[in-house]
Amino acid sequence: MRPPRILILPGSNRAASYNARLAGAIVKALTRFDCEITRITLRDYEMPLYDADLESERGVPKNALKLAGLFHAHDAIMLVSPEYNTSLTPLAKNTLDWISRVKSGGAHALEPFRGKLFAISSASPGMYGGMRGLIHLRAVLSSLGALVIPEQVALSHAAQAFDDMDALKDEAIAARMEAMCASLVEKATLLAPRMED
Repeated sequence: MRPPRILILPGSNRAASYNARLAGAIVKALTRFDCEITRITLRDYEMPLYDADLESERGVPKNALKLAGLFHAHDAIMLVSPEYNTSLTPLAKNTLDWISRVKSGGAHALEPFRGKLFAISSASPGMYGGMRGLIHLRAVLSSLGALVIPEQVALSHAAQAFDDMDALKDEAIAARMEAMCASLVEKATLLAPRMED
C-alpha cells in the first residue's frame, strides 16, 4: 500500500498571507506522517472570472484542467483559505467553480471532487479565525461531492500566532492542527487503494 498523496494549497495569493504561513505549518506537521506532500500556489494557475459565455466560446481554461488533474491525482486536498466578508475568497470560489466545470463540460474523465477527501483551515487577524468562511467553504465542497473531514483549524489573531520560524505559538492550536493532519492521513490511507489510477 503506497503512502497517500496530499495536495496543499492556500486560497490566497497575498505576499504576506497568514493562510500561506498556516499552509507552511501544516506541511511541516504532515512531514511527521507517512504521506507524499505537494504544495502549490494558485498564483501559478491564473484564470479569468468564471463566465458561462466565456466557457462556451473558449472552453475550460488550461489551468483549470491542470488543477483538476492535480486534484484527481491526489488522495486528499488541504485547502487553507482566508475569510472575506464571512465567506470564502473570490480566488478560492472562482478556482473551485472552474475546476467543477472540467468533468461536467466533458473535457476529461476526471473526478476532482466526487469522493475526494478534503481538509479545510483558515487564518485570520480577527477573533473568529475565519470560522464563518470555513462554513461556506465546507458547504461548497460538500455540494461538489467532496468528503470534508470534521477536523479543521480556524486560527484567530494570526498576526501574533506565529514565531520567527513560522511555527504556531499556541500549543493547543498546534495540537489541533496535528490532530487534523493525523485524521487526514489516516482517512486518505484507507481510501488511497480505491483511488489508484
